[in-house]
Parts: sequence; C-alpha cells; structure tokens
Amino acid sequence: MAIAVGLSPITLLNYGLNPDKKISYRRFDSLVSTSPVRLRPIRAVQDNVGPRRLVDIIRTLPDISRNYFKSPSRRALFGGIALLGGFYVAQTISLSFGALGVNDVIAAVLCVLLTEFATKFYYSRSKVTFPIALLNNFKMGFTYGLFIDAFKLAS
Repeated sequence: MAIAVGLSPITLLNYGLNPDKKISYRRFDSLVSTSPVRLRPIRAVQDNVGPRRLVDIIRTLPDISRNYFKSPSRRALFGGIALLGGFYVAQTISLSFGALGVNDVIAAVLCVLLTEFATKFYYSRSKVTFPIALLNNFKMGFTYGLFIDAFKLAS
C-alpha cells in the first residue's frame, strides 16, 4: 500500500497507525482490531498531576507570570512595549478628537486626569512592582505622545 505523503509504514506504526490493519465490525458496532502489531494501550490519567479545573489554572497564573518576568530582558521588552503603547494611544486620541473638532476640552481633561492618577498611584507606593512600573511607562509614553503632537501642531 503506497502512502501519499511519503511516510513509511514504520513511522506510521510509531504513531499507532498501520496501513495493513484489518478492522472487523462485530455486534453493537464495537471496533475490534486484528492487527498483528501490538499497539501501546491508551490509559486514562488516574493521578492528580497538574491543574484540572479552571480555578486551579487561574490560581497558578500569578506564579507563572512572576517567573516569566524575572528575566531583565523580558522586563525591558515589556517596558518598551508599554512606553510605545502609551505613545500610540496619545497619538490616536489626539488625532481622533483633533480631526473632529468636537469635545477637545473633554478629551484634554480626561488625558490630564489619566496622567495625574497614574502619577499619584505610582509615587504613593512604598514598593514599586512590575505592573505599576508598566503603568508608569505607559504614562510616560502617553505624555511624550501628547508633547510631540503639540509640537506638530505648533509648526
């Protein structure tokens, strides 16, 4: 029997697939194999290894993320992403409200409130954690984006 993909029957046997396998259907549609090759039995997992429920997975997420962000290169990467994300949001807000010419004052008030809230939140903490540092990087990128847009408008 030729295989179209180019796999030999030996590799198919490794995955439990035998092209020469004869299958007979008996009473009650039970599938019975008459293959000469003994395949590995499929067993159900009996022990409680790893998380099983959604709650268990959610409980392990803080530890997983804490271990993921221990690397200084990953911290720097996500800090830069937060900085550029704030710059992008500032440019988007400035462009959308500036093009419409409506609610410019409300957008400016919301931008000032956002930056002031982030500044107060960052500097009121005795210990700065990584998510709070990401918020501060976002704020710096946001402020920088608004300054750059103000310089573009003044020219």
